[in-house]
Amino acid sequence: MSDFRADLHCHSTCSDGSDAPLELVKEAKKRALHGLSITDHDTAAAYTPELFAQAEALSLRIVTGVEISTELEGLSVHILGYGYDLHSLSFSTFLQDIQKQRAERNRSILKKLANRNMSIAEEELLATETKTIGRPHIAALMVKKGYVSSVQQAFDWFLKDGAPCDASGFQHTPQEAIKQIQQGGGKAILAHPHFYKREAYLKKILSCSFDGIECYYASLPLVLELPWVHLAKDRGWIVTGGSDYHGVFKNILLGSSWLGLDIFNTSLVR
Repeated sequence: MSDFRADLHCHSTCSDGSDAPLELVKEAKKRALHGLSITDHDTAAAYTPELFAQAEALSLRIVTGVEISTELEGLSVHILGYGYDLHSLSFSTFLQDIQKQRAERNRSILKKLANRNMSIAEEELLATETKTIGRPHIAALMVKKGYVSSVQQAFDWFLKDGAPCDASGFQHTPQEAIKQIQQGGGKAILAHPHFYKREAYLKKILSCSFDGIECYYASLPLVLELPWVHLAKDRGWIVTGGSDYHGVFKNILLGSSWLGLDIFNTSLVR
């Protein structure tokens, strides 16, 4: 199938996307995709029997995915995990542990916001009814309450890494997440490497034992993607790609970045 296209980076309502998992499958078919991985933050909740059944009915191939939150020197590093065993007890326990860390981090952020007269009750945050709650949900409530004019402003002024109301909280390093993904039967991929601008810091990240790197990303120009492709090939790493689709929360189309059948079949599918 020469025209095979798979988008391996998107988010559902189980984390910070606007589309429910079953809606994502339909959208993938609408976008003429043949493969999909839903990579919600720190949860595999999208992967229900109903999702697999609907994907099969639409002839859409699914590879399990997750985007794991880690920290290195106090800054966020996101690790994509693909093809892991949904029945792995150790990996499920690992994700539950990260969810606990995430809840503590959210409480710290809410406390900092309250100290700046931007009060949000934890109950309000939990009412968002999603499996993974984080800064985007806090930002949305800040807009709703009139504390800021937009989600972007909430991040720029208060919530982005290093901003006044940001909080550390993820206790696992990238290497620890990589180990857990691999023990769960999956492949560990560095997400959006172009996010990391400091060369020395990026070098430390790249010293970890990844299986691959996300080279094709969203609407990134090819000239900026190719250096990562060359790096992956030099290291014998898997080359992956995806849109980082979040539905209405980001101006990015599902399938705007993708990979072909050879990588999908030989490197990622269990």
